[in-house]
Amino acid sequence: MSDEPHAPTHTPVRTTPRPAEPATAQATATGAAPAPEPSSVWLPRLLVVGLVLAALNLRPAITSLGALLEEVRTGLHMSGGVAGLLTSVPPLCFAVFGVAAPRLARRFGPAAVVCAGMAAIAAGVLVRPFAGGTPGFLAASALALMGIALSNVLMPVIVKRYFPDRVGTMTGLYSMALALGTSLAAAVTVPLTAALGGGWQTGLAVWAALAALAVLSWIPVVRDHRASARPTAPAPAPTTPPATTPPTTARDAAAEAPAATAAPRVARSRTAWALACFFGLQATGAYITMGWLPQIFRDAGVPAGTAGVLLAVTMVMGVPLAFVIPRVAGRMRQQGPIVITLGLSGLAGYAGLLTAPAEGAWLWAVLLGVSNCAFPLALTMIGMRARTGAGVVRLSAFAQCAGYLLSVPGPILVGALYQHSGGWTAPLVLMAGLMVPQMAAGVLAGRDRTVEDGD
Repeated sequence: MSDEPHAPTHTPVRTTPRPAEPATAQATATGAAPAPEPSSVWLPRLLVVGLVLAALNLRPAITSLGALLEEVRTGLHMSGGVAGLLTSVPPLCFAVFGVAAPRLARRFGPAAVVCAGMAAIAAGVLVRPFAGGTPGFLAASALALMGIALSNVLMPVIVKRYFPDRVGTMTGLYSMALALGTSLAAAVTVPLTAALGGGWQTGLAVWAALAALAVLSWIPVVRDHRASARPTAPAPAPTTPPATTPPTTARDAAAEAPAATAAPRVARSRTAWALACFFGLQATGAYITMGWLPQIFRDAGVPAGTAGVLLAVTMVMGVPLAFVIPRVAGRMRQQGPIVITLGLSGLAGYAGLLTAPAEGAWLWAVLLGVSNCAFPLALTMIGMRARTGAGVVRLSAFAQCAGYLLSVPGPILVGALYQHSGGWTAPLVLMAGLMVPQMAAGVLAGRDRTVEDGD
């Protein structure tokens, strides 16, 4: 389905927004009631299933590789530098490939792009273990990350378009599924590899099945949208000038929409920039936590196995909170209080790691897990800071692409500080210091205004 100038506002789920429905336009002209939509019963349920399955696939390609990174390095004879590149490539790919999401969504419709993204994840994850060398492995990984990047940007768009009255609830649902997929891949990849015979190739490739299942859930949605976009009856002879004739397809409606409504200039909006900074700073903290938290605990004397469990605790905190926080945020006019609460939790966690990393390890893991729930909050605010579907797709692409670019140096800088200082004091001070601008940007992004306001 093509990108329309307005998100639906009357019913929770519609296959095409009101201004672009041929049947509705013709019914208005003739006084007849619009024909019933045969997909109106099953489409909302299928969209919910598709959202959950898509979200489950947005991180396993990354976290399953982290669990088997040593085996992959040995099997492909990778250098340490190349292996390090693998851990920093995801946010860079998210930024580079995410830029294409709005254009592709306008051309093919967001549902079709998400479906294609799931197919790219399935293909990349399936092919990369058997690519026959490091270049092929990297290329296949980039294919999977491209699919993740496109879907990352379009998840808030799908929610805004088809569930406009339940943005917080649906964002919480897919954020919870995303956190669950992240934790699941990190926790079960190693035992699953052992159960399947011990080969790292099979342990990585098995996650392609989950992506293939997501593709199957989106195919009927895409077909339904294409069918609903076709004219259902010959158009009557125009009785008004061509410029005001009702469009016959959603794509025509988007093309004829006023530029100010369909294409807000998000790069000129202070709200958009604040949201991009908030997104980038929270992503920086999340990638630093995923990459370095176990090492912090191990250097404090915590056994390696326990350090891994502590990281899992931090990640699992996102499962329930990712559902609760967006629902609460969606009912608030300003999300600043939630931003401050999450930021203070992160500051407390870093302070604990500085003063008593081993003694209070479980508490610090929980506090940092709460702090990392700034991610679903950022996604919720993307859906709330634009009034139209076109505004959400542009804001989502801008905030996520700029934000992920901002997050790339963080884990590398922390590693450099750790290597040159020989301890964790300087890196932890940096990590705590980044929470201050994160809270400031989040408060600005959480104000009750939209990018169409031109602030």
